[in-house]
Amino acid sequence: MNSPPAPDATAQRVALIIVCLASFTAPLMLSAVNVAIPTIAAGLGADAIMLSWIPTAYLLTSAVLLLPFGRLADMYGRKRVFLLGMIIITVASMLASTSQSVQQLVAYRVLQGIGAAMLFATGVALLTSLMPRERRGAAIGMSVSSVYFGLACGPLLGGWATHHYSWRAAFLIHIPIALLIILLALAGLRGEWRNEKPQRFDLPGAGIYACAITALMYGISLLPSASGLALILAGAAGLVVFLRHERRTVDPLFDVNLFFTNRTFTFSCLASITIYTAMFGTSYLLSLYLQYVKGLTAAAAGVILIAQPAVMALLSPVSGRLSDRIEPRLLASAGLILTAAGLGMLAALGPASTPAYVVFSLLLTGGGFALFSSPNVNAIMGSVDRQHLGSAAGAVSTMRVLGQMNSMGLITVVFALLLGPVQIAPEHYPALMRSIQISFLAAAGMTGVAIYFSMVRGEIHGGKMEGRI
Repeated sequence: MNSPPAPDATAQRVALIIVCLASFTAPLMLSAVNVAIPTIAAGLGADAIMLSWIPTAYLLTSAVLLLPFGRLADMYGRKRVFLLGMIIITVASMLASTSQSVQQLVAYRVLQGIGAAMLFATGVALLTSLMPRERRGAAIGMSVSSVYFGLACGPLLGGWATHHYSWRAAFLIHIPIALLIILLALAGLRGEWRNEKPQRFDLPGAGIYACAITALMYGISLLPSASGLALILAGAAGLVVFLRHERRTVDPLFDVNLFFTNRTFTFSCLASITIYTAMFGTSYLLSLYLQYVKGLTAAAAGVILIAQPAVMALLSPVSGRLSDRIEPRLLASAGLILTAAGLGMLAALGPASTPAYVVFSLLLTGGGFALFSSPNVNAIMGSVDRQHLGSAAGAVSTMRVLGQMNSMGLITVVFALLLGPVQIAPEHYPALMRSIQISFLAAAGMTGVAIYFSMVRGEIHGGKMEGRI
């Protein structure tokens, strides 16, 4: 490993501030823009299909490039890739604010996705490289908390900027933070962290992976159509080809042997993608319930929904710090049990349920997820050798994005089967209610599967992290 001398406490604090600010900025950018989408539609004259590509282009690009950039960071330097990602996001955001058509905006969103992939593929890897083992979980917890804080602040700041200025301002609110991150990284991150051994970048593997993930995610967005199912099957076949290719390649894009020889890594990743599949659609489903069934305004619904990211932001640093002393397997599994209880309560929602009932359910799901997330990331990053930190960080973010897409795909299937292609009106509220209940029931069941994956993962503090599946 080519790395500078062990940093002192001041350098570690500077690195933690930089990574936390970056972890805050990317989700802030995503959620702030989502609030502005109706105004963008009016301003650029976009139809519903093109509008859907504004968030999709960002997420799809990030998902496709997370593993390749994680590998490049391991090869050429994590700080270098991190800094370049922040610069790309800053430039792309300023360009997006000048868009004259929705097609142009989507192109700039692709550029933002490239920068975001570089950030998420390196941030946690940088922290793991810099922090001593006894402080790693606390640092990761603060980074995860920053993500949820960004998600919580995005709608508020984006809505404010759009209301008082224009939708273009929603692309600029994070620019001062981005510039501060760039300056701090240039001045405060001394040295570089990369592998010593010269290696080649697996370009064929990156191409196979990009095609497979694109087919898979685009197919999920088209469910339940036959073309969507065909693309999902093609994407799954592509992933099989990718795994076979990686096992035969001397310098693979991703060391897939981690999935076959590292029990902790494998089951932690499985738990992650499963719980993101279960959890990500919560705010979408509750937004429909609160505004259609309960008749609340968008602003009132937003106040209720903020309960979940708020409790996540508060508890993630605590759970991360605890995971330095208590086995992540135990903390994460306990958190998933709380999450399952909260999702079970949401599955019992009805027209007569009170806002307080919804808030309590969100506090359970959010608190449980906070207990899971930081310890789970700590388990993943603590289970691999230092030369694989970039790839592991890429895997962490890839599991999250794939889970998010899976979540919306499954909800789409449920709604298509029970509600159909209709504009929601009062006569459709009973079918809407059934769709929401079944979606939450399925989410609670998936959380049960995540609990199993979490419990059987093995330990990292007791030296049992390695072992065949």
